[in-house]
Amino acid sequence: MCGISGIIGAKNKSNLEFDLRSMNDLIYHRGPDAEGFYIHNNLGFGHRRLSILDLSEQGNQPMDYSHCTITYNGEIYNYIEIKNTLVSKGYSFRSDSDTEVILAAYTEWGVKCVQYFNGMWAFAIHDKKKDIVFLSRDRFGIKPLYFMEHAGTFYFGSEIKQLLYFIPNPKVNRQILFDYLYLSYHHHTNNTFFKGIQSLPHSHNVIYSIKDNSYSIDKYYNLKINPEYSKLSLENALQKHKELMSQSIRLRLRSDVKVGTCLSGGMDSSFIAASAAPIYKQKAKDNFTAITAKSIEKKTDESQYAKEIVDRYNLDWETTKPSKKDFLESVDEVIKLQEEPFGSPSIIMQYFVMKKAKEKGCIVMLDGQGGDETLLGYDRYYATYVNQQKGLINKIKSSIEVSKNSKLSLKDVVLFNLYFNNKTIRKIRQIRRNKFIKKPYKKYFNNDLLSRITKKNSNIEELQHSEITKTQLQKLLKYEDRNSMYNSIEARVPFIDHNIVEFAISIPFEYKMFEGWTKYILRRNGTEILPNTITWRKNKFGFESPKDIWLSDKAYFLDQILKSPFINNFIDSKTLIKSKIDAITLWKLYNISVWANKFNVSF
Repeated sequence: MCGISGIIGAKNKSNLEFDLRSMNDLIYHRGPDAEGFYIHNNLGFGHRRLSILDLSEQGNQPMDYSHCTITYNGEIYNYIEIKNTLVSKGYSFRSDSDTEVILAAYTEWGVKCVQYFNGMWAFAIHDKKKDIVFLSRDRFGIKPLYFMEHAGTFYFGSEIKQLLYFIPNPKVNRQILFDYLYLSYHHHTNNTFFKGIQSLPHSHNVIYSIKDNSYSIDKYYNLKINPEYSKLSLENALQKHKELMSQSIRLRLRSDVKVGTCLSGGMDSSFIAASAAPIYKQKAKDNFTAITAKSIEKKTDESQYAKEIVDRYNLDWETTKPSKKDFLESVDEVIKLQEEPFGSPSIIMQYFVMKKAKEKGCIVMLDGQGGDETLLGYDRYYATYVNQQKGLINKIKSSIEVSKNSKLSLKDVVLFNLYFNNKTIRKIRQIRRNKFIKKPYKKYFNNDLLSRITKKNSNIEELQHSEITKTQLQKLLKYEDRNSMYNSIEARVPFIDHNIVEFAISIPFEYKMFEGWTKYILRRNGTEILPNTITWRKNKFGFESPKDIWLSDKAYFLDQILKSPFINNFIDSKTLIKSKIDAITLWKLYNISVWANKFNVSF
């Protein structure tokens, strides 16, 4: 797990190494263990290393193999199996790193090598024979890769700030900004909040021709329904799910440094902790470490559930309980490290978990991201569940089931259905919430995006596919990458093994949501390793922060917002002051004001 930098087609070769060093310095936190550079004519790679596999110098990058050189961020968990296949074909290796396996795999299979990988990655390979640079990003975008063309040169890196080094006066992408303000959507396209800077889409490769300074972007993977999984009986599906989860967790425990896990007390993190603890103890001869963020607000604190797992599996338990003071002292720092505005202060709870992991020497952390998207765990999925029932009687019956087996009341279920499946209601609510935006910027209300969102909410398969590949999961993975890597921690997400995602999207709907129970197949398998108080919980929290306490001083936040020259470009301050502003809108405006100031963004 590392940070990468790259420049292709540099106009001033004499500045190439200096610029790469400057890019690397900005991401020191991603790789404090080693640094390396590669220069070839007007092409250059930089690398910062966080040592996870093969801690010796043999694992340092950029790394050469045959006629290729790589700079790489990520982990290929099945590298041992791939390595054995390549050895049988006559390949030899000088290190025990997965990096060298990638290079050998590329030498053998070319760009098709990524089809063999189970893991997370963002890398660039200079192929000197073909005179190309091959860039790739993993199937679901767990690892970041940003790029831009500026003044005839192609730049790429693990973080946006590396590219901003070359544009000290960046401009905002207005449409992305207003999608965030009006619809709370972000990371739903390849465009960032910064004009001209893009994220390479997950599941895509880039082939950059050095000869003529041109490039193509191609998709190498599509998430599709597997007909074999869709035909499984429930019992066979339960067994297959159990096998896939076990394999995924075992692979993600491969490490030459200490591994721990994030434990909220919810189903996903509890399942991972309970599954991983016995395997880790057998291998490492030590107790597994779990880290929990406790909320200072009783209604959002689920640490009592985490303690049940800790006690049952004899985990080494570390907790962090960020106060309002802690929040106020760290909020601006987290906004800066995230590099783009984000939707909720809950991201800051995750930051404190990763900070604690660093203090306790857990260099690798497992986490439960993806469980809700793959197995329909969010409350909003209920709206689709009810809406797709045929006939009024079935809709009523389904609504009653949901109210019995979730934290939602029958009234909540009806209101959820109306909101998520009615474009007009949703639009009216968002316009009222954002009535302080000046008239010229009303044109940025994205009706097309709202229509697509509403349409997908009427079909559970489309909604799930979209949330995994385009919206929800993409932003969560980005948050986790920044929070973990800022603290020099590698985060691994077992639920986003591509084998598990393909399984989850393919199995019958009722195996995921049954009689109002979300994540039904996980709950059923969870009964073997988890207490019923967790397995059949109805009060899902979703890693919430105590935002009512953290954001209680509205006058302070409003004052900071009104002082922002950037914000005042598009808001009517008088209307904003008179408005009964809700906590989330207050948070978004404050987030934007700090972000614009930190990165010197102009409107």
